[in-house]
This record gives sequence, C-alpha cells and structure tokens, in this order.
Amino acid sequence: MPSKRLLPLLLIACAAGAQAHDTPSRGQLLYTTHCLECHTTQMHWRDKRQAHDWDSLRLLVRHWQGESRLQWTEDDIDAVSLYLNDSVYRFGTLAERSASPGAR
Repeated sequence: MPSKRLLPLLLIACAAGAQAHDTPSRGQLLYTTHCLECHTTQMHWRDKRQAHDWDSLRLLVRHWQGESRLQWTEDDIDAVSLYLNDSVYRFGTLAERSASPGAR
C-alpha cells in the first residue's frame, strides 16, 4: 500500500517545516543578543517611541548599533529592522516598502 510508505515521509516533512518555522531569524538573534539587555518590548510600545515609519526604524537601528560599537553590516541593520518591524511596528510588508518612493 503506497499510503503506508507515504505517512513517514509526510511526518518528516511536517516536522522539518515546523522546525524551520521555529528557527529564529538573524535579526531576532542579533536583537536578542545585543539589544534586549536595554530594550524591552515596552520600549517599542511607549507613547514617545521614535520609530514612526520604516526609514526612521532603520535609522534608529543604525544609530544604536553604532553607539554600541557593534560594527554591523547593512544586511545586519536590515535584518534587525525587519525583525522589529515584523514583530512590533508593522509599518508595512517588504513589497510595500520597496514600492514606496525613496525606498532603498
């Protein structure tokens, strides 16, 4: 019966998919390793938060990594900005940001 042979493969595929989904992104790893010590989630939700759009979020990530002398690459800055946007700010999807005037 082909279904008996197919079941283990389906289980492996489902497990691999779940494991890949649970793997933290590079941005999340950088943020939790270097930023979480001072920045709690409450900081991002406070009334006087400084990030109001995608560009200001990237500028703030760039600024604070510089202040902390982390020497992140542009890819690292983008990864952390994307992580923060996806998990907290929700300024728009990557496609929406790319389509907006002045987007990188």
